[in-house]
Amino acid sequence: MGIGLKVRRLALLAAMAVCALGLPGAQAAEKHKIFLSMSYIGNDWQAEAANMVKAMAAHKSLADKVDLQVQVAGPNAQRQIQQINAMVQSGAEAIIVYPISPTALNQVVKNACDKGVKVFAYDAEITEPCAYNVHIDQLEAGRVTAEWLVKKLNGKGNIIAITGVPGTSVDDQRTKAAKEVFAKYPDIKIVGEAVGMWSQAVARTELSKILATRNWDDINGLWMQVGCFTANSMQLEAGKKTSELLPCAGEGSNGGRIQMLPEGTEVEGAAPPYAPAGAQRISYASPPYSGALALKLAVEAIEGKDVSKTTILPLPVVTNETIKLCDEGTWAEMKAGCNAFKPSLVSNPGWFASIFSDQTPEVGLAAALVGQPEN
Repeated sequence: MGIGLKVRRLALLAAMAVCALGLPGAQAAEKHKIFLSMSYIGNDWQAEAANMVKAMAAHKSLADKVDLQVQVAGPNAQRQIQQINAMVQSGAEAIIVYPISPTALNQVVKNACDKGVKVFAYDAEITEPCAYNVHIDQLEAGRVTAEWLVKKLNGKGNIIAITGVPGTSVDDQRTKAAKEVFAKYPDIKIVGEAVGMWSQAVARTELSKILATRNWDDINGLWMQVGCFTANSMQLEAGKKTSELLPCAGEGSNGGRIQMLPEGTEVEGAAPPYAPAGAQRISYASPPYSGALALKLAVEAIEGKDVSKTTILPLPVVTNETIKLCDEGTWAEMKAGCNAFKPSLVSNPGWFASIFSDQTPEVGLAAALVGQPEN
């Protein structure tokens, strides 16, 4: 065999070996390196939103495109800044972020954008112009719920206000809008206020502190970013009848929505206080699917599609007149309008029920519960 032929054969064999060994690596290289940067995680909403982001990344439409890595900074802006810097340095193409502050991350986000990284904030906002934001109108959320409570109280009464995570745009805007509404009614008095951190457990602790100096009979209504389920439960524990539950403007927890159903409604798995009680409620939520949608939009932006810098999601509002129980919790059922889930399907009453969007057919009940995408 001539040397030339031998060289050509060796070259061919080497090329075949590279192809055989390199294909998986080539496929991996084609994946977009995307990070999820979470800040405060000490509540049901954040865990559920993270599940839905992970489910979106695992969906068959994105699984071969996305390499998702998750980091948690906690309620510490400096730590989140450090983590985002490290993400950029490690080759991130996009960062999906729940920002602890609307402004504290601006410089690190600008640096990321300058290096070609797409930065998408979900639920809470980032004010740096290069960032993308996906959220509801938080001012509308605060205003609509406060107006509902004022109307329920005929413009007069003592109310308790439980706010969210301080420093976030979500908490700032909701609280500002609600207090502007209450200020229009001199006979509406905020007689107790506390930071609830969007947590049922924290809401219980803070309500207990307030009730150490007054009792339920001194209160006429509640405005709570999270905690209506807990407030109703505490009233029942104190001996109040279901007909005596105070009107509560608050979150979209499944427990609170089950309590909104007419008392006596048969619901599989229900047991007091996680049971129908005819509780007077307006229930809203920042939809936990916002992070999943942000991831989907980030991939589109990486691939060159035109994506709006601001995506405003519909405000999911449920009242006693519009509460509708899901039978199985399928995506089709939710599309048809159901907005509460049986306790036999969702054991945690603090879990958030506003998970449906026409924009995210990739994620549904299993995504929100365990991070499993739709088929």
